[in-house]
Amino acid sequence: MSPAAAGGRGGTARKVAPWILACGFLLCSSVLFLGAEGAIGVNYGMIANNLPTPDKVIAMYKANKISYVRLFHPDTTVLTALRGTGIGVVLGTLNEDLAHLASDESFAASWVASYVKPFAGAVTFRYITAGNEVIPGDLGTHVLLAIRNIETALKAAGVTGVPVTTAVATSVLGVSYPPSQAAFSEASAPVMAPLVAYLSAKKAPLLVNVYPYFAYAAEPETVQLGYALLAGSSATSKIKVAAVADGGLVYTNMFDAILDAAHAAVEKAGAQGLELVVSETGWPSGGGGTGATVENAAAYNNNVIQHAASGAGTPRRPGKAVETYLFAMFNENQKPEGTEQHFGLFQPDMSAVYPVDFAAGAY
Repeated sequence: MSPAAAGGRGGTARKVAPWILACGFLLCSSVLFLGAEGAIGVNYGMIANNLPTPDKVIAMYKANKISYVRLFHPDTTVLTALRGTGIGVVLGTLNEDLAHLASDESFAASWVASYVKPFAGAVTFRYITAGNEVIPGDLGTHVLLAIRNIETALKAAGVTGVPVTTAVATSVLGVSYPPSQAAFSEASAPVMAPLVAYLSAKKAPLLVNVYPYFAYAAEPETVQLGYALLAGSSATSKIKVAAVADGGLVYTNMFDAILDAAHAAVEKAGAQGLELVVSETGWPSGGGGTGATVENAAAYNNNVIQHAASGAGTPRRPGKAVETYLFAMFNENQKPEGTEQHFGLFQPDMSAVYPVDFAAGAY
């Protein structure tokens, strides 16, 4: 299976939205994962040849009390291991299946019959995602039809309460700064506008992959490291961060700025109140990239956990806890060489890459 098919870090070339750079210019451990407001999940990527077997991986999720797992593609061995665990599952389709799912209702029915129906009840499906980071692009035109066909197949199979959506990168945004002025790009708007309207009507969230790291790595001389690391939102950080003002809103970290830019774009497209879920976020601990150190990765992920667990939300959506999925469970050795191989919280031998305090934000 190709990295593109599996999705996730390394599956799509990263393009940093220009507004992100503009806002930057202004400027083995025992862990507990929260399972309610401000819940934290972890992406389970599999682009490696040395990972533990799925039963051992899911045992790690259980032992560390990880509430949610995101799978980039259906894997019946993993789904079997998830039976009876109570772990919420975000189940993705392969990007290469989108066209078939969109054009053939029987294929969508077969997909549901193979990967959802046999596990429904024993596995807690949280969302199904039709593709990962395919908008804008040729495959993006298939997303909404694929979502509709999967929904029809779920209903026919008697599976209820599982929203169907997709995951997008910040490349869906056009050149826009400050966050309040963000809008979808000309390339993505024809797909995103009807998509967010549909999701809003269905009360399904849009999943967004949020990576301050790439903005910092692209312009380290202008983007404040502390702003990218959420140091300004951490009660324990000693790093001073200059806040960024956007009208009456004040941003102390890039994570919130990126998410609120997505909120603004969604609202401009006419989908008021659409929930956004952060389906990926992380920081590399190595690989030779700018700022890719164990210290920075530990700081970023611990700060994200603390921020999500606080339930503070973002300046544009205060008090609205953000469901967030860290990327990723493991370092994956079959991704492109460099930072892409170093986003894991754990090594393939199941030892921690660095301490992660998931109880830091508990209250």
